[in-house]
Amino acid sequence: MSAVEVVQVHKAFGQVQALDGVDLSLGAGKLLAVLGPSGCGKTTLLRVLAGFEQIDAGRIALEGRAVSLPGVHLPPHRRHAAIVPQDGGLFPHLSVADNIAFGLGRRKLGRRGTRDRVAECLDLVGLTGLGSRMPHELSGGQQQRVAVARALAPRPPLVLLDEPFSALDATLRTEVRQVVRQALAEDGATALMVTHDQAEALSMADEIAVMRAGRILQAGRPAEIYRAPVDPWVAGFVGEAQLLPVLERDGQRVRTVLGWLGVTETPGPGQTQVMLRPEQVTIHPATDPGAPATVVSVDYYGHDALVILRAGDHTTVLSRVVDGPQAALQPGTRVTVAVLGRARCYADYSETGAEPVVGHPAGHDAPGTGDAGTSGSAQPQYH
Repeated sequence: MSAVEVVQVHKAFGQVQALDGVDLSLGAGKLLAVLGPSGCGKTTLLRVLAGFEQIDAGRIALEGRAVSLPGVHLPPHRRHAAIVPQDGGLFPHLSVADNIAFGLGRRKLGRRGTRDRVAECLDLVGLTGLGSRMPHELSGGQQQRVAVARALAPRPPLVLLDEPFSALDATLRTEVRQVVRQALAEDGATALMVTHDQAEALSMADEIAVMRAGRILQAGRPAEIYRAPVDPWVAGFVGEAQLLPVLERDGQRVRTVLGWLGVTETPGPGQTQVMLRPEQVTIHPATDPGAPATVVSVDYYGHDALVILRAGDHTTVLSRVVDGPQAALQPGTRVTVAVLGRARCYADYSETGAEPVVGHPAGHDAPGTGDAGTSGSAQPQYH
């Protein structure tokens, strides 16, 4: 039995269809990340699960009990789902321990039982010994951890996280989400998190559901979503993707501007382009075998770099390389490129009606067009 079941759920606000036949299933003790751009309906999905909004059609069940049907709406306080908002939402006049104890509500644990559960939750989120502090005496990351501890305190059937790390800076965000993920796992909590952050979803979730325009386009394990996106839009939204037109076919091979490539399946009718991830594109000296290309720019990130190249008839090609000589390539350098692994075939955007999306590498900002990282480094032997 699934801990959470969402079956063909619809929700409209006037003429805006926020949820358009959403289907989801979440097993007990798992963390599902609902990933999508702003306005896709993910926050509405969280609100109908919590009971803050009534659905127009469909069914929602928690632990096998129907909580939302047309004409049936169990109110939030009877669903016992816990919510962690973006800003934590701590009571400023209560201590850390009292904030967590508040999450226990009217449960009759007794003074000792309450104290033990509060201490247990503080330990889960790595804040042992800080129960007497006031919220303003904590950092932003610590406050968010307290909010998670408060949500976990009553052992709810479902924890809902509403972009819980968006207000934190990048370094702190990474640290806090690791702590929160561990706390959820150790407490055996079932959780659903909505986010627009790819790195957050890929690194934290047991499963990801990619949402767009009120619909779930694909759901599965993070590696499955990244390696086998169902369409070009998902490919571009979850990570960095590049689409190359198919120039010629030969069974499970296609010819592109980068030469002949193996594909994951024989291209079907209308599949006129292939998708590659930048880490599949390798860069070599111009004298080596491969497709000729010219370096346009290098976006340097320290641990790796995104090299933007131009191949063939001005086709843009992306290559992700680890820090080293290739990360110091100068614009205008002539190289050759090769492809690791197989490409995936897709129909053209014009045939599917989808809109192109420029995805960015997980943990990176959008690639620019500058020459970052190209100065002051020894130059490799490229021509």
